[in-house]
Amino acid sequence: MKRQHIMAGSAIALVLAFVVAMFGYSSLQERRLVELAAKPDSVLVRPHSPTYGPADAKVRIVEFLDPACETCRAFYPLVKDIIDLSGGRVQLVVRYTPFHAGADTAVAVMEAARLQGMFWPVTQRLVRDQRIWGADHNPRPDLIWNLVDGTGLNMHKAREDAASAVVRSRVEQDLADARALGVTRTPGFFVNGRPLKRFGEKELQELVREEVERAYGGGTAP
Repeated sequence: MKRQHIMAGSAIALVLAFVVAMFGYSSLQERRLVELAAKPDSVLVRPHSPTYGPADAKVRIVEFLDPACETCRAFYPLVKDIIDLSGGRVQLVVRYTPFHAGADTAVAVMEAARLQGMFWPVTQRLVRDQRIWGADHNPRPDLIWNLVDGTGLNMHKAREDAASAVVRSRVEQDLADARALGVTRTPGFFVNGRPLKRFGEKELQELVREEVERAYGGGTAP
C-alpha cells in the first residue's frame, strides 16, 4: 500500500512538473511576442502592414483579418470604436489572412488600394458588402472590382498592382507569419504582442484596457 502511495505521489508530481513547465514555456513565448511587437519588422508587424490610428500610440492591436470572414465583419465596428475612443493611445495593424474562398482576390485588392492610400475606404466597402461577394456557399470574388469602383480608386493601376508579384509576396508573407504564430482562424488578435486567449468582444476590450493601463499608468481606458 505504501509503495502504491509513493507511486501515486510520484505520478502527481510529474503531472504538476509538466504543467509548470508548460506554463513557463507559455510565459516565455508571450514575453518574446511582446518584444517582437515593438519592432517595425517582425512576425507580428511588417512594413507593408496597413495601420489605423496614431503611429506613436503605445498600444498596438494586431488583427489577422479575412475580409470574407463573418466574424471579422462583426468585429470591424468594435475594433474601429476601440481606436477612435482611445484618445490616441491605441493603433490597429492589419494582417492579411485570406482563409475563405475568394478572399485572396479581396486582400490583393486591399493591398493595391493601400498603395494608393485608399486601404480603409476600400476595406470598408468590402466588409460592408461581404454578403454580396463573399458568401460562404457561393463566393463571387469576380464582383469585387465592381463593388470598389466609385471609392476613388484608380482602377487601372489597382488591377495591375493586385496582379503583381510584389502584392502576392506580401500576402504570402502575412500567411506565413500567421502560421508561425499559430493563427488558424480569423479574426486573430494580439495586443502589444499578447494573444487574445479567450475570444470575445469583452475579452478583447479587457485586454486592450490592461495594456493601456500598463503603458500609460492608469486612467480611463477604452
